[in-house]
Amino acid sequence: MANYAEIENEAKRYLDICVDHDKIQPELYDQLGVKRGLRDKDGKGVLTGITHISRIDAFKMVDGKKTPCEGKLWYRGYNVYDLIRGLHGKRFGFEEAAYLLLMGELPNAGQLAEFSNVLSKCRDLPSNFTRDVIMKAPTKDLMNSLTRSVLTLASYDDTIGDSSLQTQLEQCIKLISVFPMLAVYGYHAYNYYVNGESMYIHRPQPELSTAENLLQMLRPDRSYTPLEAHVLDTALLLHMEHGGGNNSTFTTRVVTSSGSDTYSVMAAALSSLKGPKHGGANIKVMEMCDDIRAHVKDVADDDELKAYLSKIVDKEAFDRKGLIYGMGHAVYSLSDPRAVVFKGFVQQLAEAKGRKKDFDFYNAIERLAPQVIAEKRHIYKGVSTNVDFYSGFVYNMLDIPVELYTPIFAVARIVGWSAHRMEELVNVDKIIRPAYESIMQTREYKPLEER
Repeated sequence: MANYAEIENEAKRYLDICVDHDKIQPELYDQLGVKRGLRDKDGKGVLTGITHISRIDAFKMVDGKKTPCEGKLWYRGYNVYDLIRGLHGKRFGFEEAAYLLLMGELPNAGQLAEFSNVLSKCRDLPSNFTRDVIMKAPTKDLMNSLTRSVLTLASYDDTIGDSSLQTQLEQCIKLISVFPMLAVYGYHAYNYYVNGESMYIHRPQPELSTAENLLQMLRPDRSYTPLEAHVLDTALLLHMEHGGGNNSTFTTRVVTSSGSDTYSVMAAALSSLKGPKHGGANIKVMEMCDDIRAHVKDVADDDELKAYLSKIVDKEAFDRKGLIYGMGHAVYSLSDPRAVVFKGFVQQLAEAKGRKKDFDFYNAIERLAPQVIAEKRHIYKGVSTNVDFYSGFVYNMLDIPVELYTPIFAVARIVGWSAHRMEELVNVDKIIRPAYESIMQTREYKPLEER
């Protein structure tokens, strides 16, 4: 690789020129009526499409006035609470919810068994793919590894040029099936070649659920408890879908609308998800909590904890960005239903793992952070815990390495991406092309010798 240090001074000069010519005065956005982030100032998203895959409820109309309410998340018309309650802690829900999102209806017993069998049969990579692709250029950035693997799989698909809906659905199902393998094998390659640890490549077992297979492929001894598998299954179900407006799902819609193939669409969605403002948020929560433990003598003391949270909000502590990670959401106000339902499973796992004190610590932050934010910030809606606040803690208790946190999010969310891709293909034959207002000034061209 070239020695880029030799051009550091030149690169700095280029950056100064680039930034100077790219700056836009903030007040222009208001003057021109531009919705930054495709959202109004009150947080409402700009309407860009229609879907019946899922819905998020964060407000309700009371006497003609928009009023915050407890959050609700619906998959194809079903409250996600009911989907999880219906499992009764005995069945795994990932496969059932995947069928629901893709097909639009809850499966009966026969349909569920058949669909689970299809997923199992598709959990197979091309010959030597693990050696020739995943183990080549291993990296700590497993989202990049996952994206590279997805794009390379396109080279092995003879139907890549077939634009029929049946082929698109088949490709989505195949990718849903192999995502756990691509993610876990990518970690093992990194752990072996970069960290110098032992290599374990376990094949998925056909009789196991997606959550069970993920755990048995990851762990050297392939063992896991029923509680561990069910908690991971719940996490996957809750992360599976979250409306058409989240960044990676909107990316899926945009790239699908251009006529691109399934593999390229999913690679684009992965690239969106890997950002710390989207899929990487739970990692920031873990880092923040480690920082709090390191600087607060007694994390069980509310006054000490609240004082340090105040420093974080005032940009005097942690990463000095003024954010308490895992708190607040672009849509939800009073509560994130995913966090509410997940918290009960988190508590069960914490008690089983002997980590009740850690759970109490997270619980204290959840209780105190909204108070601190309300005192320090002028906010237009309530601040509540989002699902990222607890998911990193759960993955830590499951001994899942931090490098896999976002890839596991992708293992779940590809189901939602697939559903939205199919809905876009079925209903819309128009490329998504929003408008940007140009404030460019025209200039007279000057020949090189006159510049």
